[in-house]
Amino acid sequence: MPIKILLVDDEPLVRAGLRAVLEAQPDIEVVGEAADGAAVVPLVRSLRPDVVAMDVRMPLMDGIEATSAVLRTVGSPPKILVVTTFENDEYVYGALRAGADGFLLKRARPAEIVHAVRLVAEGDSLLFPAAVRDLAASYGAERGDGAAREALTRAGLTEREEDVLRLMARGLSNAEIATRLVVGTETVKSHVSAILAKLGARDRTQAVIAAYESGFVSPT
Repeated sequence: MPIKILLVDDEPLVRAGLRAVLEAQPDIEVVGEAADGAAVVPLVRSLRPDVVAMDVRMPLMDGIEATSAVLRTVGSPPKILVVTTFENDEYVYGALRAGADGFLLKRARPAEIVHAVRLVAEGDSLLFPAAVRDLAASYGAERGDGAAREALTRAGLTEREEDVLRLMARGLSNAEIATRLVVGTETVKSHVSAILAKLGARDRTQAVIAAYESGFVSPT
């Protein structure tokens, strides 16, 4: 089955460019478009995309608010890929904290756009881990507090789960973590699932942000 994607951006040229790149791929299908975040929830409910490529800055409802609305109101929500002009942007970090699964630069090359969509759809690796680390260094410290540290402590991660979380924060995929720890990939998947459940995280992106904001992993 192809990856179904919904494009959300207030610039028609950006939507047209993304559509042209993505529809050239046999495993990706663009199922709809929207010009503002306010239209996202009803479109997600009717079209059931696997991924939403969402502009972070829009006039009526921005990508942060739209991401929150989708995750709050839609059952089995899609993956959300924030599309932005600037990677070191507090809006991007806000969207990731709200539940977005990754972000994509508007100036990205076609191959990078396709890779980002596929990676976010698969969900077993962190998209642009160095950039997420830089965002955490810029904004995570001011967002994080004692509550974040307490939450991670209360999670009660095992020593092996802590090892996996550190490697997740470095951007390693499940297969790469398995190789590093000399265990099976299914074992890593089990550890990742346990980490997400204990942290109350939607996916590995939110788990990694929690690790940075709590001070468990240093962005420097």
